Formats: sequence, C-alpha cells, structure tokens
Amino acid sequence: MPQRPFACQLLKVIDKKCLSPSIVLRFLQCKWRRVSLFKPSFQACSLYSATAAPKYLDGVENEKREIDFNRIFLYCTKVHLAKQLHALLVVSGKTQSIFLSAKLINRYAFLGDIPHARLTFDQIQTKDVYTWNSMISAYARIGHFHAAVDCFNEFLSTSFLQSDHYTFPPVIRACGNLDDGRKVHCLVLKLGFECDVYIAASFIHFYSRFGFVSLACNLFDNMMIRDIGTWNAMISGFYLNGKVAEALEVFDEMRFKSVSMDSVTISSLLPICVQLDDIISGVLIHVYAIKLGLEFDLFVCNALINMYAKFGELRSAETIFNQMKVRDIVSWNSLLAAFEQNKKPVIALGVYNKMHSIGVVPDLLTLVSLASVAAELGNFLSSRSIHGFVTRRCWFLHDIALGNAIIDMYAKLGFIDSARKVFEGLPVKDVISWNSLITGYSQNGLANEAIDVYSSMRYYSGAVPNQGTWVSILTAHSQLGALKQGMKAHGQLIKNFLYFDIFVSTCLVDMYGKCGKLADALSLFYEVPHQSSVSWNAIISCHGLHGYGLKAVKLFKEMQSEGVKPDHITFVSLLSACSHSGLVDEGQWCFQLMQETYGIRPSLKHYGCMVDLFGRAGHLEKAFNFVKNMPVRPDVSVWGALLGACRIHENVELVRTVSDHLLKVESENVGYYVLLSNIYAKLGHWEGVDEVRSLARDRGLKKTPGWSSIEVDKKIDVFYTGNQTHPKCEEIYSELRNLTAKMKSIGYVPDYNFVLQDVEDDEKENILTSHSERLAMAFGIISTPPKTTLQIFKNLRVCGDCHNATKFISKITEREIIVRDSNRFHHFKDGVCSCGDYW
Repeated sequence: MPQRPFACQLLKVIDKKCLSPSIVLRFLQCKWRRVSLFKPSFQACSLYSATAAPKYLDGVENEKREIDFNRIFLYCTKVHLAKQLHALLVVSGKTQSIFLSAKLINRYAFLGDIPHARLTFDQIQTKDVYTWNSMISAYARIGHFHAAVDCFNEFLSTSFLQSDHYTFPPVIRACGNLDDGRKVHCLVLKLGFECDVYIAASFIHFYSRFGFVSLACNLFDNMMIRDIGTWNAMISGFYLNGKVAEALEVFDEMRFKSVSMDSVTISSLLPICVQLDDIISGVLIHVYAIKLGLEFDLFVCNALINMYAKFGELRSAETIFNQMKVRDIVSWNSLLAAFEQNKKPVIALGVYNKMHSIGVVPDLLTLVSLASVAAELGNFLSSRSIHGFVTRRCWFLHDIALGNAIIDMYAKLGFIDSARKVFEGLPVKDVISWNSLITGYSQNGLANEAIDVYSSMRYYSGAVPNQGTWVSILTAHSQLGALKQGMKAHGQLIKNFLYFDIFVSTCLVDMYGKCGKLADALSLFYEVPHQSSVSWNAIISCHGLHGYGLKAVKLFKEMQSEGVKPDHITFVSLLSACSHSGLVDEGQWCFQLMQETYGIRPSLKHYGCMVDLFGRAGHLEKAFNFVKNMPVRPDVSVWGALLGACRIHENVELVRTVSDHLLKVESENVGYYVLLSNIYAKLGHWEGVDEVRSLARDRGLKKTPGWSSIEVDKKIDVFYTGNQTHPKCEEIYSELRNLTAKMKSIGYVPDYNFVLQDVEDDEKENILTSHSERLAMAFGIISTPPKTTLQIFKNLRVCGDCHNATKFISKITEREIIVRDSNRFHHFKDGVCSCGDYW
C-alpha cells in the first residue's frame, strides 16, 4: 500500500483532539527518524537542513500544501516540545519567517525559557516591529523588566523602524522608576499614541503603582474612549493607593454609564469591600456577578472565597468552592487559607488532605498556609514534615516568604532554636525574616535575645526596620521594662515618621504603661490617632495593670462616647481591670453590657475573668456556681482562676474539688500545676506536692524559671532565683543580709509558707532571701544614688513574703520601689503598696 503524503498524515494527527502534544511530535520524530532533528542544538539542525530534510518534505511540496506550523504551536506545552518544533522549523527553512519566529519567541517566553527566546530573536536577519514587540513582551511577561527596557532602548537606537501601539504597554509595565516612565510617556505623546486606550490604561497602572494617583485620574478623565480595561485600571489604582471610597465611586459611575463589567472588575471590587469592612456591598457585588453570569468564573469565585473568608463567613466561602465547575490551585489555597486565618486548623488540614487525595500538587502558598496550620495545632511532627518537604525541593532558594513562614511556625511552636537554624540557613534574608525571628524570641519570653537580634539587624544586615520590626521590639522592651531603650526607640520612630502609625503608636502606649510610666502612656494616647479599639484596649489594659480599675471603666465610657465600637479584647481588659481592683458590680455590668448591647458572645477568657473577679473578692461559692452554670465546658484557665482564689482565701475544701477538675483537663500551662503544688506545700501536704509534680513531668511540662530584671545605667541586668554568677554577687548578698536584719528589727517575720521545699527554717529563710526580685532590688540599691526610684520586672507572680518584705525595704531605704509581676504593678512607698494587698 503506497505511503500517504506527509502533510495529510500530519494534519490528520493534529486534528485528533484526543492526542497529547507529545504524541503529535513523536509522529514527526518517526517520520524524520533518519536525521537528528530533535536535539536542542540549532547548529546540528542547520547542517541537516541542506541535505537530509528536503527529500522528506517532497510529499508536502508535491501535494502543494504547507504544514500548518501555527496550529502545531498550540501543542508545545513543554520546553522540550518547543525545542523539537524549533528544530522542525530550522530543517524546513522556515526560521526566517518573521511571523513564525515571533510565535516561537512568544512560545519560549510563555514556557519561561528566555535564553532560547533571545537566541531565536538574534538569528532573525531582518526584524520588523512585530518581532521587536515580541521580544520586549517576552521579557516583560516573565518579569525581566530591566531587560525589557534595555531591549526597547536597543530597538530605538539600532532600528530605523517606528514603534507602534503594541510596543508601549509592555515597556510601560516594565519601567522600574518614575523617570523611565515619563520618558516613555513623552515619546508616546510625540508619536501621537496618547489616545490609544491600551497605552492609556498602561499609564494609569504605572502612575498608580508609584503613588501618583492624581496623574492617573487626569489621564482617565481626559480619555475620549474607555474600554473595560481602562475602568479596571482606575479601580485598581485607587485601591492600591488606599482610596477605597473613590474606587467604589468609579464602580458606581460604571453602573450609571451601563459599562458592562467583566471578571477582573468584580475581582478588583471584592477586596475593596473587605478593606471598608462592608460585607453588604460585598454581597451586592456577588449578586451583580450572578446577574452578569460570572458566578462560576474561576477568578470571581476565588475572589469571593477570599472576601467571605475575611469576613469570617466560612460557610459561604465553602459553598462557593463546592459549586465551582473548575478549580485551580488558587481555589484550593483560598479555601485552605480561609480556615487557617479564621482559626480552624483542623478543618484546614482536612481541606489539604482532600486536595492531596485528588492529586493537586501543593505550591508555595499552600505550604505557607500549612506551616501556620501546624503552628496552630501545636503539631511538631507535621511541622517537621513540612520543613522536610520544602528542604528536599530547595524551595528556600526560590521563595523567601516560605522560609519566613517556617521560621514563624517553629517560633510559635516554641522551638526557637530550630527557628534560628532555619533563619541562619536562608540564602537571602529580608526584613520579614528578621521580624519573624525577633517576634519569635519575644513571644517565647526571650526579650533579651530579641533585642540582640534587632541590634544585629540594624548594624550588620543593612535591612531597614519597618512597622513589624518596631511592634516586635517595643513588645520586647515592654517585657523587660527597658524604659530608656524604649524611649530611644520612640525617638527613632519620630525621626522615621512612623510615630502616628496606629499599631506602632499603640505599642508605644503599651510600652510606657508597662514600664511604669502610666501618665506618659495616657498623654501619648491622646496625641496619636485612637479611632480604633486597638489603642483603647492598650490604655485600658495598662490602667488595669496598675490597679486603677475605676479609671479603666471611665476610659471605657469615654470610648463609647466617641463612637468607637469595643471588641472582645476590650472586655477582657476591662474585666481584668475590675478583677484586680475588686470592682465586682462594675465587672458584672460590663459582662452584661458585652452580651446585650454589643452582641459579643463570651469566650473562655471572659468567663475566666468573671471567676477571678468573684474569687478575688471572696465570693468563692458564687464563683463556683458561675463555673457550674457556664454554657460551655470550663477549660484549665477557668479552673485555674478559681484555684487561685482558693489559695488567696485558704478554702481547703474547695481546693480538693477544683484540683480534681483541673488535673482531668489536659493542659500545657505548667503554671497551674505549680499553683496547685504551692497550695499543697502551704498546707504541708507533701504527698500532694509530689503527685502534682510527677503528673507535670509525665506530661513533659517544665516549670518556667522565675527571673527579675532591672535597668541601671542603660543596661538591663537579669537575676534568677539563687543567682550567684553576677559580678557584684558578694555585695548583693551582703546588702540583703543587712536589709533582713533591719526589717526584723521593725517587725518583719519571714513567711515560710512560700517555701516549697521541706527543709529547716534557716534554709527556708535563705531561699526566701535569694528570690530573684530581692536580688534585683539589692543590686539597684547598691548601684544607684540614695532615694532613687527602683523599677523591677518579674516574669512570675510576686510571692507573698517578697511583697511584704518590699514594703519594709521601701520604708527603710526611703525609696519608691515599683515592681511589675505577671499580674499587675505594685508601687511600694513608705511601707505601703498601691495594691492594698489585693492582688
């Protein structure tokens, strides 16, 4: 049977839609198997083009049909297939076809192979405008913007051709600074292309990108003809520059002029609704998308999932996802991030498992969300698996955001050493990398280390601190009570014009309040913007820490009068302030107001504050009944608050009941085990002490070591209980012995109930004397002039004996001594504490 002409066979294969691109090109390989056409070497292809190839193309020429190369381009979905087709073009003598060469350049660029695109471009002997446009677009499409601008300049300097309206949009997109863009704009005006809608839309994008939204708006207003792309560019420009109200005005104008919207318009408008916190407008835009028949559009659905997730409407987000006819990796990532951002890690993990089961390959964004999920679940094995998956693919080398997510994951899990190793292994570190490590140290109570990392960042890395850096470092200063360092940071913020940033200014208020300068905190609060509940929460919390509950309630009423809506954190701060000041009636009023007026459902933190409020005031039976009648199951914090009240009021019977409930709850907070152990020790029930400590060991919990810090001469000294490594150790203990003798002479009696070891009384007194806050106090006395105020910060609650001793020391030394423990501030002066022994 005679062989069919080559062209007929080739076109028949191409027309079979069921065949893959590899099969199509394998057909070509079988037909021309005698020549090595499918190596990527252009030189080899050129050698064969004059000899072997012509006789295999005889069938084509005899039939007087040409191979439809334009159709074959569609099948080249991989780089190696594009190279094979390139070889076919070479041997068929088609490489000097400007049209086909330009298509080949575009195909290489689409597949990300810019070197072969450029090589193809350079081999074209006679280039036209279309070819130059293809090469410039290729650079711009893949993000090589400098190369795109250089190619455009090369076109202007070496070619006698004139640019057309297709040349400018990719060049404008590639301009990396305002000067380059203005030069291109001048050329556009000179050539008379200013009325072209595509070029005008590109300039709107360009000026918006550099913050010159007024110039973009002028261009838009002066356009005689606008297409949908131009409208979208203006909406996007306003949104990028934070002018969300103006963006919605453009949308209203579109509707008024009956401009038909597309999926890009809808996808651009939905994030604006999130920024305005306007879910009603978001729902209306969703309805409008349905009216336009875009409810199943991939981009619109992905944007809707993101919008509903930001508003916490997870059911709506999931419904849209389930109704999608086509899903891509962005769809899965959007749903995964929706549950992750709304603190639903178990459901988020289920989404990933489903995604994995149907063969969807995770990308970088998937792993960023998974890292956060692993941190929320506290799952160390999952975190190691994610880290291993990333490391095997060397993705750290390509995406620094993923490396930052892994650092953040380990830090939130408490494995700060692992976070540090990942940080050290990053080939490139940006400011977010440094911020993640600083925040990690701060969150794990290692404020000194956080400050050290910040110093390395400033003096050795060249990274410029941003908002996140200052928020993290101010938090670290707050933890240590490093007032002078915090004030220095305040000065730098004023110099860097970040003083009025709402998050930074709130951290400054919090820093001054937690460093004992409440008047400065309040003064700063009224200087900076406080239209948000965030700053109000900070100042209310600071007053609660200082024991000024009535002032905290007054501030809350002022917040209401200014029309600022409180959130759940506001009421946690408020209830805590009432608790530490004994304001039972005011606390009950706040709890009722939260539910009835603001519709905030109480969380376990709110319930814990109410139990603490009743318990501290001595209403133990009322507190216990409140716990029993809670609509949700009490967690360890609620039982812990009741147990603390039992310790204060020495209710032994209730201790046994509460401890039974407490020990049944799986808790990772070792503090409650320590509290229960302390109560048993105070009662002399040493078997109970051993039992609780054994249970804590079995659950892998370790007691947080107590430490106290004091700032002297712009340096922070940290003391641990029994510390004997300080350079002034002998002087410190000598001063403590002198102070103890003087205290005893005026009535001080050591309270051995706060010694948790079963030892002799002499040893118990030595243990009490070597508590960290007393070591810091003695160091401050010998290191500062007489009558200087001492400010000490302790990471745990001050024990009753140290509290009593500090009152005596303040009277003996005639100093004001300010001690901030984990609960609140204590201002000791003339033998009296500001808390009135109510803490």
